[in-house]
Amino acid sequence: MKYRSLALFSTLVLSAGLAGCSSSGDTSDGAGDGPTALDVWLMRDSVSADFQKDFEAGFEKSHPDIDLKIQIQEWEGIGEKVTAALASNDAPDVIEVGNTQVAQYAQSGGLTDFTDRVDELGGSSWLKGLAEPGSYEGRQYGIPYYAANRVVIHRTDLFEQAGVDAAGIKTREQWIAATGKLNRGGTQGIYLPGQNWYVLSGFVWDEGGDLATESGGRWKGGLDTPEALRAMDFYQRLQALGKGPKDSDEAQPPQAEVMAKGQVAQIIAVPGGAKVIEETNPGLKGKLGFFPIPGKSADRPGAVFTGGSDLVVPAVAAHQEEAFTFIRELTGDAWQKKLAVAMSYVPNKTTLADAVSADPGTAAMAAGAAGGHATPNTPQWAAVEAKNPVKEYMTAVLTGGDAGSEAAKASRTITDTLNSGS
Repeated sequence: MKYRSLALFSTLVLSAGLAGCSSSGDTSDGAGDGPTALDVWLMRDSVSADFQKDFEAGFEKSHPDIDLKIQIQEWEGIGEKVTAALASNDAPDVIEVGNTQVAQYAQSGGLTDFTDRVDELGGSSWLKGLAEPGSYEGRQYGIPYYAANRVVIHRTDLFEQAGVDAAGIKTREQWIAATGKLNRGGTQGIYLPGQNWYVLSGFVWDEGGDLATESGGRWKGGLDTPEALRAMDFYQRLQALGKGPKDSDEAQPPQAEVMAKGQVAQIIAVPGGAKVIEETNPGLKGKLGFFPIPGKSADRPGAVFTGGSDLVVPAVAAHQEEAFTFIRELTGDAWQKKLAVAMSYVPNKTTLADAVSADPGTAAMAAGAAGGHATPNTPQWAAVEAKNPVKEYMTAVLTGGDAGSEAAKASRTITDTLNSGS
């Protein structure tokens, strides 16, 4: 998953097929006719051209027996393309996939199981929000690659005018108080649309709840738990300190464009949103700052939805050991640090957060990533997002509906949807 609002794969369309599925013009199988051609699919904007060039040169110097063939894939239509590749006899050796999509590919039995090799890859330090969705039924199929998550982007000049020190905002209640001070005159303390369910999810996790839980092979929606109801109450209090629409999400209208108009003190977005704001309104250049979404207590930032990517190997891939070698290099500490700096991503391990300390936006993102989560780890979650009862529930509450009854209704829909495939 890349930065595109961390919305993952919003709409999948049929791809044109698998023409060029295997990029290798070198048919060597490593049996003596030269280096083994290793086919890899990485996604658009996963790496820059310069990083890719440097990595390929470094990798092939260290592993002269492997000829690396990287193809850059487009996000649109990738779901069908990966599914077809896993079922073919001509699959690439390594594929980058969105972290929350691993379960649906693993369910079919189409992925290589790396459970016994997690320690070799430094798995004890992996970000939870990448590692957990990379597993399925207790086995590890997806190897954490990189992460991205939301932070608070704020107007430093408006904070100063209101006498608010962003560095002093460590708890959610301090955040509410500061936002109230900012919400004055023609300024919105925060622009928070009513259907930003990724943000609500973070508050739910902060409270100790979850969107859904599994027990004995059955799933149950969790929006009507006391923890989730407390989260919705906080969301409602925060959302009221601005003029965000109650019946749409952060993309309708694009919230960065709303902030660029100059009357919004804060939004919750990935740091890349600041570039959009500055491009839309150059007058705001140098007036934007970042801090992690505050938590319930001051000892740690708030929980966030972790977007990002994992690397998987098709079970039918021809070069299993070479594929593991590639993954070990790209997800290892040395190249992870370089990738984080080059692409402003969060490295795949909590122990590597210092690599982005010089970049304020990415540093704030990395601080939040340590408490990152993913959506419920089941292939059926995609069907929940297609209906998105969470959005409907949020709008219902924000427009005066009873939180308890609306949450129970949404939870029933989640329960039914998640169990429909069992």
